[in-house]
Amino acid sequence: MAPRSPLSISTSVVVRLVKEEASYHRELKQQEERIKKLEATPASTEDDDDDGNREFILKQERQALEETKNVLPSVKQKITDAVAKLDQLLIEEGHKGMESNVAEIDAAKEAISRAKTAVREIS
Repeated sequence: MAPRSPLSISTSVVVRLVKEEASYHRELKQQEERIKKLEATPASTEDDDDDGNREFILKQERQALEETKNVLPSVKQKITDAVAKLDQLLIEEGHKGMESNVAEIDAAKEAISRAKTAVREIS
């Protein structure tokens, strides 16, 4: 098996980061839904201990939500950096002329397109 080219590796990095970013957004929505559900649940009037546990869980969920929100800017920066590197590798691959790998170039362009969409969604 031939070793993977730098273009192929860089394309894989961009694809992985875009998937990671999408995963964080799904996690964010799930956390927001759990918080809304906890907030909508009435506090127990019979047992103060249940209410204390509910408040603790709600606090933990809010903290997890904030941590997920705080990760998104660094993921955005990683995607931006990986796209810049991939753009440079595309330019280098284009200079090879007839020797360039068209399939890798197409995959890289698709990855860049998806990454730019993901970065816009983060903003």
